[in-house]
Amino acid sequence: MRVTHFTLQLIAAMSLWVGAAQAFEIEDRQVYTASPETSVLHIISTADRAVFEPILLAFQADNPGISIDYTITGTTDLMKAIYEEDAVFDLAISSAMDLQTKLANDGYAQSYIPQSAPELPDWAIWRDQLFAFTQEPAVMVVSDKYFDKGTAPQTRDALIELLRQNPEKFRGRVGTYDVRRSGFGYLMATQDSRTSETYWRLMEVMGRLDAQLYCCSGDMISDVASGKLAMAYNVLGSYAASVVAATEGVQIVELTDFMNVMLRTVLIPSSAENVPDARAMVDFLTSLRRYPELVEASGLPPLDTAALQDNPALRPIRFGPGLLVFLDQLKEEKFLRSWENSILQELP
Repeated sequence: MRVTHFTLQLIAAMSLWVGAAQAFEIEDRQVYTASPETSVLHIISTADRAVFEPILLAFQADNPGISIDYTITGTTDLMKAIYEEDAVFDLAISSAMDLQTKLANDGYAQSYIPQSAPELPDWAIWRDQLFAFTQEPAVMVVSDKYFDKGTAPQTRDALIELLRQNPEKFRGRVGTYDVRRSGFGYLMATQDSRTSETYWRLMEVMGRLDAQLYCCSGDMISDVASGKLAMAYNVLGSYAASVVAATEGVQIVELTDFMNVMLRTVLIPSSAENVPDARAMVDFLTSLRRYPELVEASGLPPLDTAALQDNPALRPIRFGPGLLVFLDQLKEEKFLRSWENSILQELP
């Protein structure tokens, strides 16, 4: 076949299209331009802009001259961007502790000792590469259309019993994560399964009721607020609190048997180009508890050892090799098969 100029152009175009199809998905992006600008800090994050913007603006006010290029993506896409696609960012912020741990464990993070390190609990730093700056419990949110105040189940056993006794009321109106798409959802699911056998019974009941599957906490909470869902299971408490503060008709249920607590983390990728500003942001984030106005504006609860001690239901997820267990390919495939068999049941 004779290769023409047009053919070469077509091949090039197809190559670009294939590359774009494989690229990580960007959900949102915002550039906060400094004037005059002395440097640019590139951040990839799973935190919604509405939540994180007060923190970005406060950091910028303390560090004039630094422009911030803030890219939002999902937890699995953040992992893909750095681990598979060699995307260049100066900071990676995520709610998926296991994926962040894998990035650090596999050599994709730089070491640093934050200025605030002496004030941080030992469990908030891993190998001087991964730094926690919030503690956020996974909660259930319910709609006032389906639950009067104080009537929602308080334990997983009670939730299972309620769903079994009222299948028509809750069919198609229960939301949870699609753990095949959501890295945070997968983390919560695996931690639930390690903590209690009730997780699998709950997934089977939800599967029989045609549970609606989501990628993100925000989407689930919005559908509860609108009344489309009666409840959403294992959503981020910080996001739920911000919605409840601004919207009527939604209740937060902190289950009393246990609540897994996610530590939102930040790391400096090994490919970071603007390391000085990245370190400055790590210092700022790990000092979040010093800025109560930012805690209130963002709704992100800072590290608080006393709160964990006061509520025995709170179960912080700890850094360490245990977080990597369910990222093993064979174990992940086995877990996902069990999950699919439980929740993707054929309706009668």
